[in-house]
Amino acid sequence: MITTQPQKDYSRVMKALVWHGSEDVRVMTQPRPLITDSKDALIRVSLTTICGSDLHLYHNSIPGMKEGDILGHECVGTVEDIGSEVENVKIGDRVVVSPVLACGTCDMCKEEKFSECEITNPSVEMEKMLMGQKTAGLLGFSHYSGGYPGCHAEYVRIPFADVNLLKIPLELSDEKAIFLSDVLPTAWQATEMAEVSEGKTVAVWGLGPIGLMTMEFAKHRGASRVIGIDCVPYRLEVAKNRGFEVINFKEEEPVGTLLKMIPHGPDCVIDCVGFRYAKSWRHTLEKALHLETDAIDSICEGIYAVKKCGVVSVIGEYFGYANHFPIGAVMEKGITFRSGIANIQKYWKQLLELLEKGSIDPTFLISHHMSLDRADDAYRIFDRKEHKALKIMLKPEHKV
Repeated sequence: MITTQPQKDYSRVMKALVWHGSEDVRVMTQPRPLITDSKDALIRVSLTTICGSDLHLYHNSIPGMKEGDILGHECVGTVEDIGSEVENVKIGDRVVVSPVLACGTCDMCKEEKFSECEITNPSVEMEKMLMGQKTAGLLGFSHYSGGYPGCHAEYVRIPFADVNLLKIPLELSDEKAIFLSDVLPTAWQATEMAEVSEGKTVAVWGLGPIGLMTMEFAKHRGASRVIGIDCVPYRLEVAKNRGFEVINFKEEEPVGTLLKMIPHGPDCVIDCVGFRYAKSWRHTLEKALHLETDAIDSICEGIYAVKKCGVVSVIGEYFGYANHFPIGAVMEKGITFRSGIANIQKYWKQLLELLEKGSIDPTFLISHHMSLDRADDAYRIFDRKEHKALKIMLKPEHKV
């Protein structure tokens, strides 16, 4: 049985962001984690950041949160200690942490389907939801995903360190390296699942950091047109300034507008939105009445907009069930539909090479630098989309 909760050193403390309920997160003093299993590593966090999926936890929209949980799943840091069986990293190495915690030895991991690891998530509740099947544990997420303490902290314990840590060169800044933890692999997988290639047309729903980086990768892979759909003015402005076409869905109906721009529909549709964002009255009402857990307005729009025999790729976070899924349109149009949590470890070495060569630079996404001590303020700013927040970098002070 995997040990999801680390042993703790109560004689040494750290600062960490602790969840206390919906929209209630607090920076608190906590005992430091310790090496608990022989394949663990302890990481001294040098930089961490907030992800859009963290907001699902912030709003208590995903079951399995417990008061006292430490949030955060994107970070870079230095190896502080290692277990006796760790071979690929040593104390003092700079590393990126994968939020998808994989064992590296199960059948799924051997096929590089790390997000479907059969070892790292012992949650009985998740197994029941999936009719007896398992998925990987996730760092800093709900207890449905293992309940591992997260990295919005000065120190974080990482199991199966040889699989879930990537060494990074000294010359690569923390600000660039941290994007290897989630944004870059997730956006890359979005374009992989969508089969984006030379000359194809691409429509991306949701222009948060993942959506914007997905557009960048679509361009990198040779797409002839890349169109972003959102309603937040500053996100649309960022996309336009990066050379992309955009649709503000509060001003224009996206399906009809797309079909005017591309009469047969885009070759590839990518959903980077997620389950919390209902646009139609029926999904808003049915979510409020607990008749469904996930709103799928953007997915439905993508299905209706994509060309016949096109591809719909869903990388936004969905976890439960939804009504009104247009299965008939998927069938009659011959659509290929793909989804999945990113297999971080499958892609991060090739993406590191792109970073080192300067072929990509995700730092345009960084909107704020703040101290970890102000993480509660950072969550509020990010959630309310204040001050044009895109990616807020949180730096531990390591004063304790």
